[in-house]
Amino acid sequence: MKKIIALLLALTMVFALCACGTKTEAPAEEPAEEVVEEAAPVEEVAEEPAAPAVDTVILKEADDKMINNYSLIAVNAEAPFVDADGNAVADVAVNTAGADALIQWLLTQDAIDMAANHGFEQYGEYLFYAKEDAPVYAGEIAAATEETKVIRLSTTTSVNDSGLLAYLLPAFESEYGYTVEIQSAGTGKAIAAAKAGNADLIFVHSKSQEEAFVEGGFGRVVDGFEAERITFLYNFYVLCGPTADPAGVKDAASVLDAFAAIAEGKYSFISRGDKSGTHTKEISLWPEDLGITAEAESFVDYTEWYVSANTGMGACLVMAEEMGAYILTDKATFLTFYANGGVIG
Repeated sequence: MKKIIALLLALTMVFALCACGTKTEAPAEEPAEEVVEEAAPVEEVAEEPAAPAVDTVILKEADDKMINNYSLIAVNAEAPFVDADGNAVADVAVNTAGADALIQWLLTQDAIDMAANHGFEQYGEYLFYAKEDAPVYAGEIAAATEETKVIRLSTTTSVNDSGLLAYLLPAFESEYGYTVEIQSAGTGKAIAAAKAGNADLIFVHSKSQEEAFVEGGFGRVVDGFEAERITFLYNFYVLCGPTADPAGVKDAASVLDAFAAIAEGKYSFISRGDKSGTHTKEISLWPEDLGITAEAESFVDYTEWYVSANTGMGACLVMAEEMGAYILTDKATFLTFYANGGVIG
């Protein structure tokens, strides 16, 4: 009996083990397919062009009354030199040899071509033009010596601020061994420096002041030329102002009409106020009945809108930009100012 019971228990265990070995596992669930939602198309928003850094623009140009001539004059070593108060100045040493060399080089065809092409590649416009009747020098140019190597050039801010001298002079200095020291101011001050014996030559742009300089005995004829005053380059004055142009300058029939509109509406105007060539030209463009001259008393009733800055062209352009004012400037300096985002120097 015990054997039968043991046999039955053994069989029961065998059946149980077989049942466990044949148990089927539920199939693994397949991962759910990831649903990717398509992003809504992004509408391309056209970027608005950035506002120009400078709001001041050219509003009137190429008027016959806006031609701007530039001249060279060598200083006469025997001139009656005087200081700002009219007192005689003695013991003045003028580097005539150096002045001759620089003037002769500036009047070579190569230098004239350089000056006429200055700025075109950068600005897409010519800053200066060579006068058709300008004399061209083809003679010898003396190299610098220990006594003549430093040349003092007194010039106007428009020539300097436009970058013309920085473009031209390295070629001259490298070839002939000179060093040119530049004094830059308005034409009136540039001429005054020469009258005091502080320059060997001048490079300016005010015909009346240049002629008075020569008539006073301060100029001399350089070898290879016929007259003291050598006019060889020109460009144009331009009347600039804010893009809004409240005086309607852009639509005025002439530059004289434009100046009259500025005065009538009492719109802000920045004057050089420094007896420079630009200042002299500006005075000639106001209606005669206003009586504006270089003297402060002449515009005392207009100070509400007429600002006499008594400073250089670059600084005046910065003032005009800040005040939204009108201004007369040479085109070369304006294009440099505009391209540099309202910065000069």
